[in-house]
Amino acid sequence: QVQLVESGGGLVQAGGSLRLSCAASRNIFSIAAMGWYRQAPGNQRELVARITSGGTTNYADSVKGRFTISRAIAKNTVYLQMNSLKPEDTAVYYCNAEQGTGNYWGQGTQVTVSS
Repeated sequence: QVQLVESGGGLVQAGGSLRLSCAASRNIFSIAAMGWYRQAPGNQRELVARITSGGTTNYADSVKGRFTISRAIAKNTVYLQMNSLKPEDTAVYYCNAEQGTGNYWGQGTQVTVSS
């Protein structure tokens, strides 16, 4: 199993930046993939960004060029740097870990972008 704890959410004006952190309870290099998802009220949870154990990344089209996923293996932490934020980025952001035993989720952190 993997426990995940997110931090870094908050309220920011449009055009601003935030960095989310996800601390894992085990070595993230041994985790097949980690990602950030978000869910806005009334919407389904959607993938924002994902990074595999080999370092391959992929992004939702809506965030390409604005968001960057990265990791600090020594700290067992994955980050999501969010720049040029838009009101439509407002959502609860969840960290995810993909393992052969299943998917694991953090508790979520709220990101609110005001216009």
